[in-house]
Amino acid sequence: MIPYGSLVVYATPRGKRYLKRLLEGQDWHSNDGVLPAATVAALDFGTETRTSLGVPIRVMEAGLHDILKGVKRQTQIIYPKDIAYICLRLGAGPGRTIMEAGCGSGALTTALSWYCGDTGRVISCDARDEFIRLARRNLDWAGVGRNVTLIRQDIAEGFPASGVDAIFLDVRTPWEYLAQAAEALRPGGTLGFLLPTTDQVSALLLGLDTAPFADTEVCELLLRRWKPVAERLRPNDTMIAHTGFLVFCRHQLRSATADFEKARPRGTRERKQEAARELRAAQASMQEEGAADDAWDREDPQEGDGL
Repeated sequence: MIPYGSLVVYATPRGKRYLKRLLEGQDWHSNDGVLPAATVAALDFGTETRTSLGVPIRVMEAGLHDILKGVKRQTQIIYPKDIAYICLRLGAGPGRTIMEAGCGSGALTTALSWYCGDTGRVISCDARDEFIRLARRNLDWAGVGRNVTLIRQDIAEGFPASGVDAIFLDVRTPWEYLAQAAEALRPGGTLGFLLPTTDQVSALLLGLDTAPFADTEVCELLLRRWKPVAERLRPNDTMIAHTGFLVFCRHQLRSATADFEKARPRGTRERKQEAARELRAAQASMQEEGAADDAWDREDPQEGDGL
């Protein structure tokens, strides 16, 4: 029997899938007819029944993939294919503390809560109240979230916790918050990002050059389904291609003499890249010194001014 309160997937012969919560006295109405709640409650998951119009319906239990596709959204959610790899790279699981910034509609928050379980902890912050409220509604609807703390906070002022195992940033300019992330992560913790454009990825990589992070990975995930017909097995005509760039790195302190970097074998390309990084660092240092000199001149004008 299917308990009332369960999330149920109704599948029709035409390939339609509907995600509904089974509530006592609330029958399911569709163009295919009516399916009484009591009829569904008397079934087991993985069985079939018929509507009032005689249309066969398969009744299935909602899994995490179904739930992520069904959350109410005011923003574009992170796709399930990306969420799966994010959770893997962040090490989401029992006993882990994961923090995210930019919760949006709460799809990733839902998955992190699911994987971290009763002994894990998820801390999610966003600068906008409406996204905090929406994420909480989606967590409650999905039947998870007891291990989630939602906080309204601008991460430019710092993160609401420290010593966490991993952080994920879904914000427009994440390179502006690398110092705050380094303070919030435990030594060796993982930092992840989602970015839609190559320009943003390049800006982030430039920021990571001078931040205490290493072991950087940039990737995108493409999902192509195949038609499940043994006699004519071939790919579908459409696929889920680029949905965003994923970037991951680890909190890593570097020695003052850069021993690890110097010990790496370098070809011509690597030597040019290293020279370019050193030039950028020198230019940034000169700009900082120039800005400091300008500030000093404004505060301490030359002798003779005003005489």
